[in-house]
Amino acid sequence: MVKQLRPMRNIVVISVNWIGDVVFSTPVYRALKTAYPGVRLTALAVPRVKEVLELCPDVDEVVVYNEARQGGGLVPMLSAAGALRRRHFDAAFILRRSLSRSWITRLAGIPVRVGFGARGWGGLLTHTADDTGLDVIHRSDAYLRVVEAFGIKVAERSSRLAVGRDTCERVAALLRGHGLKGDERIVVMHTGGNWGLKQWPASRFAALTARLTQELGLKVVLSGAWSDVERVRAIALESGVAPLVLAGETGLKELAALFKRAYMVVSADSGPLHVASAVGANVVGLFGPTTPEITGPRGQGRIRVLTRDTRCNRAPCYYLECPDNRCMKALTVDDVLQTFQILKS
Repeated sequence: MVKQLRPMRNIVVISVNWIGDVVFSTPVYRALKTAYPGVRLTALAVPRVKEVLELCPDVDEVVVYNEARQGGGLVPMLSAAGALRRRHFDAAFILRRSLSRSWITRLAGIPVRVGFGARGWGGLLTHTADDTGLDVIHRSDAYLRVVEAFGIKVAERSSRLAVGRDTCERVAALLRGHGLKGDERIVVMHTGGNWGLKQWPASRFAALTARLTQELGLKVVLSGAWSDVERVRAIALESGVAPLVLAGETGLKELAALFKRAYMVVSADSGPLHVASAVGANVVGLFGPTTPEITGPRGQGRIRVLTRDTRCNRAPCYYLECPDNRCMKALTVDDVLQTFQILKS
């Protein structure tokens, strides 16, 4: 075991860049808080994941690193290094392979720098984590390797996010404004995804919406970002049962509160699916080109993952020009309805 610095009072974690990955990284912060009671934890992160990190109960501060806005190159790196230097960190944990982030922590003068990098990238890192086989283990376990490389024991590997009371009250008011009673059971369906190959066909979501409403008496809420509004409205129209359309009406924190309020959340493999699981919602995850063993939800609620072996998806598939998306089409409405029966029992 590597000898650790004592005491550790101020640590920065260099965050990953996507919503789902940030959710998977939350056990890292919990492990650090457990190892160093009273430590202050800061996350250095790109703007799109700031709100997710603010939902992590173990993160004390988020410092935004907006290299794209500053044109990339040396200037944003020096700016970020200066921001970190002023905070006098004892250690930095870098959760993904990144030469630029490793340079930032070195330029910031942080004495302990732990991350992935062959031979410490010539002194940029003081401690290196084993990077073999990262592509075949769960993302959360991959991020935890960084703190484990410094001798920190990991007792809890589940994802956890916490939604504030004010946010929950705003969402409750939003639902009341649309005529929903406080005790009415809702199923939230998040129909989007950051790339089309992972999306379940819109017609299947429409059929599922109709059957959940007509056969199980559940109120369906269709969530999504502004970019999902057109798709969601088309699904609502095709369903013929007037689900509540909230796409474009919630920020990420409000979306997390909506998931927490839900009886069940249905989503393909996406950042919102993992947010839902992390706030304790019961989730049904629809997986096609991605692999549950690598990116399956690890949250607090009941989890059911649906996937079908179509031969072409036995390893994660990134063939974005796939002509038929057979792996997602292999999942039927009946499959999801049967899962509802299992999860509610």
